[in-house]
Amino acid sequence: MNERLFVYGTLLDPDIQLAVVGRRLDGAPDSLTGCRLTTLKHGPDAYPNIVCDTAACVVGRVLDVTLEELDRMDEYEGDLYIRERVALESGGYAWVYVGVTSP
Repeated sequence: MNERLFVYGTLLDPDIQLAVVGRRLDGAPDSLTGCRLTTLKHGPDAYPNIVCDTAACVVGRVLDVTLEELDRMDEYEGDLYIRERVALESGGYAWVYVGVTSP
């Protein structure tokens, strides 16, 4: 069974995809309304992230991945991100990684 994953940051990079899941994923363009692109800071590093913003839209791609590939992507994203199900502008649903913020 395949899952859909909306990506907007490092997982858009075919070389990262190859390293994480063992293949390059083309996907289809799509958008996530109600969110804006921002940065998640972790020590000296910064990573792409999304936050709620009703006036904004994040452009990315929807990838069809296997459950095993999704598990590998979960490991890649680590403890800095959680995976949430979202509605996309295309009308479909997909998983997306959202940065975990400290209380």
